Amino acid sequence: MDEPSRFRLALSAWAAGGTRADEGAAVARELAGGALRTVVLVEGESDRAAIEALAARYGRDFRAEGVAVVPLGGATSIGRFLDVCGPPGLGLPLAGLCDIGEERHFRRHLERVGLGSGLAQAGLESVGFQACVADLEDELIRAVGADGVQEVIAAQGETRPFRIFQGQPAQRERPVEHQLRRFMGTHSGRKALYAQALVAHLDLAHVPRPLDRLLTHL
Repeated sequence: MDEPSRFRLALSAWAAGGTRADEGAAVARELAGGALRTVVLVEGESDRAAIEALAARYGRDFRAEGVAVVPLGGATSIGRFLDVCGPPGLGLPLAGLCDIGEERHFRRHLERVGLGSGLAQAGLESVGFQACVADLEDELIRAVGADGVQEVIAAQGETRPFRIFQGQPAQRERPVEHQLRRFMGTHSGRKALYAQALVAHLDLAHVPRPLDRLLTHL
């Protein structure tokens, strides 16, 4: 297992508390004293998949750069993670990505640990954190386009499940972009699968702004 992966697991155990917290803290401290340079805090696995896939498309190697992308398991966990890897804990350089609806959690805890004050969206960006207009899936669907997303779905062999989903009474009258976004969240792991697949399909001239600015910051 590479160092960013070990660090991600250790940090998650430390932030969660419980019986493995001390072990996680020891491993995280050891790795933070080595080549690890930056921690990127994101809401979930699909965000991590998209960021790492986009970095690879740009020819970047996060492992060599010492960048660890760490899923929080939900935006409300941001406070615990900032406590262990931010100024109160390891004091590592931080960046991150969140949905705009969860921005308030990020702002409040970034301010609490001393990373800015009175943060509006521009202020959030100034400390390396970006907000998606709705969420990551919405950003990628708009960037790739509805037709392009359906091509990706076809390449995954999921056209039939998507058509069945579209035919559900709750979905029939909704815009196709909404249907696509909801479809990606219907099975565990599907968001991460399509995050990678859509980034692979993405025209690099049309990278969603939050992802582009995050990669530029790192």
